[in-house]
Amino acid sequence: MDGKSLTPQQKKLKQLKEILPEVFAEGKVDWEKLKATLGEDVNFANERYVLNWAGKSEAFKVLQTPTTKTLTPDKKDSINFDETQNIFIEGENLEVLKVLQKSYFGKVKMIYIDPPYNTGNDSFIYPDKFSENRSEYEKRVGDKDEEGYLIKDGMFRKNSKENGQYHSNWLNMMYPRLFLAKNLLRQDGVIFISIGEQEEHNLRLLMNEVFGEENFIGSAGRISKKANNQGDYWAPNFDYVLTYCKQREYCIPFFGGINYKSYSQIEQQGIRKGDKYQLVRLYMTSLDPMRGCNNQRYFIECPDGSFVIPPGDVFPNVVEDGAFISPISGKDKVWRWSYKSYLDKKDKIVIKEVRSSNLVNENGEKTKWNVFTKTYLQDVINNSTASPNNFIESQINQKATHELRELKIPFDFAKPSSLISFLSETCQVESDDIVLDFFAGSGSMAHGIIAKNVDDNKKRKYICAQLAELTDKDSDAHKAGYKTIADIAKERIRRAGRSIVNDKLLIINEKKIKLEKMVNNRLSIINGIWGFENIDQIIDDETSKSLLKEINSLQLTIDNLDIGFKVLKLSNSNFKQWRQINCKNADVLKEQMELFIDPVSKNATTENILYELLLKSGKELNSRLDHKENYYCVNGNELIFMLEKATDEIVDAVIKEKPQKVIALDRLFKGNDQLKTNSSLQMRDAGIEFKTI
Repeated sequence: MDGKSLTPQQKKLKQLKEILPEVFAEGKVDWEKLKATLGEDVNFANERYVLNWAGKSEAFKVLQTPTTKTLTPDKKDSINFDETQNIFIEGENLEVLKVLQKSYFGKVKMIYIDPPYNTGNDSFIYPDKFSENRSEYEKRVGDKDEEGYLIKDGMFRKNSKENGQYHSNWLNMMYPRLFLAKNLLRQDGVIFISIGEQEEHNLRLLMNEVFGEENFIGSAGRISKKANNQGDYWAPNFDYVLTYCKQREYCIPFFGGINYKSYSQIEQQGIRKGDKYQLVRLYMTSLDPMRGCNNQRYFIECPDGSFVIPPGDVFPNVVEDGAFISPISGKDKVWRWSYKSYLDKKDKIVIKEVRSSNLVNENGEKTKWNVFTKTYLQDVINNSTASPNNFIESQINQKATHELRELKIPFDFAKPSSLISFLSETCQVESDDIVLDFFAGSGSMAHGIIAKNVDDNKKRKYICAQLAELTDKDSDAHKAGYKTIADIAKERIRRAGRSIVNDKLLIINEKKIKLEKMVNNRLSIINGIWGFENIDQIIDDETSKSLLKEINSLQLTIDNLDIGFKVLKLSNSNFKQWRQINCKNADVLKEQMELFIDPVSKNATTENILYELLLKSGKELNSRLDHKENYYCVNGNELIFMLEKATDEIVDAVIKEKPQKVIALDRLFKGNDQLKTNSSLQMRDAGIEFKTI
């Protein structure tokens, strides 16, 4: 209650809403719907099945406008910057996604995001005025305080339910980000989005538009809270994980119980050469007499000339197409295939000599042979109808609360890292695959990927993007010294990595103590003479050898585990940007043109220029960089940057590297046009693309 009386207009609208709720959209009367409801002959504008909302065209313009921003490295805030393959980006995620387009187009295997649920209490970036143009939007989202932090009041708008465009504002925020995110996915890529009931229906329609309805995988309900949380009607204990793939024809089905590891054999010949398969027994362990399996009991010839058949009372006594086919009794076992199918698929039959067979020969005696069929993985995938339309029951948010409490990280409403590990497993994220989260929050995604890597000793990589959103001054996080949400995420990832490693080291230590006891306290002597890694030279019992193998395996996992991350921050370009002059003053134009004699900004550093050119040349942030004398080699000889100095000797050295392309700062040739011309000609003669900036 606000103590104010209703106006006559408000009262009438309230009465109309009670009678005709269907004519209201976002709290306002849709006049076309009202006329149609009252029976008038209305021709709806743009009459087709389409999701539309206020501000959609402006959101599309924001999406299409290129950015001049770049990413600058912050090595002091990073962990193992030069070696790690993981990336943490601080910055507004729409601009970050644009910056990543060229370098990571079609390279991301999995995206997971946990965007604002639009509960009515969320604050996020969206144009609050539909007349707001691009420059006004950039000015608002670029407001910063004296320390360089983005001003929360300048960037964020609280999207309360009383807002006239409550759903539209949320859609305007999501639409361009999802469009850009789709570009980054591989053909077999998958995106998972956590969402609440407030926008699940709109998100589904939005994703159908951006990704295509045919690429919808499913919406999995997830128990997010304890069951004692009460609502007015249904208890609000669930949210959803909406799942889409980039291109369904390339997407491996999941949630269907396919054990990919079991398909470990590779076809060596024929038209299916190279295909993975597993061997499955042709023999069936049970029989349903109602199925009419009379043609599924017959002899199969083995390599030694004997014949085998599943056990039973009745032996074949009817000849059909050269085979003895038997009628079936209730106690008889059968093959999985009919005799006709067996003849059609004989190329898939494998007969192996085994230690223990469940088949008998023509005399009813147990035989050493067993019959298998090749089941190809691709056939299973093609025939799969699996869908994740179920409950992810084990991934409750209380798990996130507990793990953050153990790490002493203050943050509310995080997702459990186990959810990310689970999702990465379902869509088959493997070593060197990239996982992206551009609503990183507390860093749950990065935590989950590290945990998954230590579980199976693989090297998945992640990219997190999180705005340096100021924490509330009254929050526990702010009181604990975390000025921004990005600071919380980075510290959570640091602590999670250390915690995971320490847990494994404790297990290793326990196993070492156990092994020491098993070798009668000789471990100290062995360590003094041989070193622990050579202990296997004197261990002779299988139990000790097995334990040593476990220790070595765990140690190898820790040694291979990447718990570092590169920190890069969204910033202005290191190069001056041409701006349209709206006057005809020749002196003003001359002044601006003089600025571009040297396009490098005054505060630019060589390292920052290097990373900007790396991104704008389409190279990944984890590219191998070798700093040689006055030039940088990227991934061997793919590309060379000349950023520091140019002389005849340096140009000769660069040409000897035989790079595909060379990019040099034009100011390196200032006052020496002959060197620039000669360099260009020499590069051309060597088959090297040469460009100056």
